[in-house]
Amino acid sequence: MYLAYFDETGDDGYPSYSSELFVLTSLYMHEEEWKNNYSKINDFRREMKDNYNFPVKLEFHAKQFLTDKNPYRSFNWTHAIKRKILCDYFQLISLLNIKIINVVINKLNIRTSGYDVLDKALTYNVQRIENHLAKAHSFERFLIITDEGRVGKMRKTTRKIQRFNFIPSKYTKGQYLRQEIRSLIEDPLPKQSSESYFIQLADLISYIVYLYSLKEFNKTEWANRVKSWLSKNDVIGFLNMIKCRLNLEASSDNQFGIVHYPR
Repeated sequence: MYLAYFDETGDDGYPSYSSELFVLTSLYMHEEEWKNNYSKINDFRREMKDNYNFPVKLEFHAKQFLTDKNPYRSFNWTHAIKRKILCDYFQLISLLNIKIINVVINKLNIRTSGYDVLDKALTYNVQRIENHLAKAHSFERFLIITDEGRVGKMRKTTRKIQRFNFIPSKYTKGQYLRQEIRSLIEDPLPKQSSESYFIQLADLISYIVYLYSLKEFNKTEWANRVKSWLSKNDVIGFLNMIKCRLNLEASSDNQFGIVHYPR
């Protein structure tokens, strides 16, 4: 069985929203790899304590870290040190035996009323996990673990796509095929992000993909607190570091396999 950890960046509102993008990231691994991955992360966090005085049990929340919000402001890290911390994190991710899928919902491209942002993002993400498992491990199942905030809405979607799930035909424009999700078991299970290193990693990847997508897809500038010390080349460098862990087959339209809808 596989364990899939989910987290997001941006709000899932539409037509009223505070962020033009919503990014949903899944980080998944076989159960047999969980212990080894966890040990690597735990050792890494102890190194972070030694190298940067970063408390082992302090939650790493990417947006607050990059925008110098509390509790990170009190550490008085320079921009160079914060960039080094990010590099260390992405080096860690590259060493884990995991796969990663990123789905970006671009609200600027939505042309229909009643568009359910979270429903679409979760459906696209789950479909691609199932496609990967079906191709590589035909009889494997997976379970979703996610932060508590959206678990109710996610439960509604996952129950629906296990009964009825229509996907666009690759060969006939305007035609849809039924392809219900068969590998997912149970409802999404809630877990506080502060208690899960894996959800925190999904949060970090999601935020970096969010920054990349703002410029790559929308040509939108970042917040001043971010762009004052981080560049698009930095972000591309981070994504290249973990390219070996990204599910590149999730989308052939992007070098990092990022799924971007609506087009």
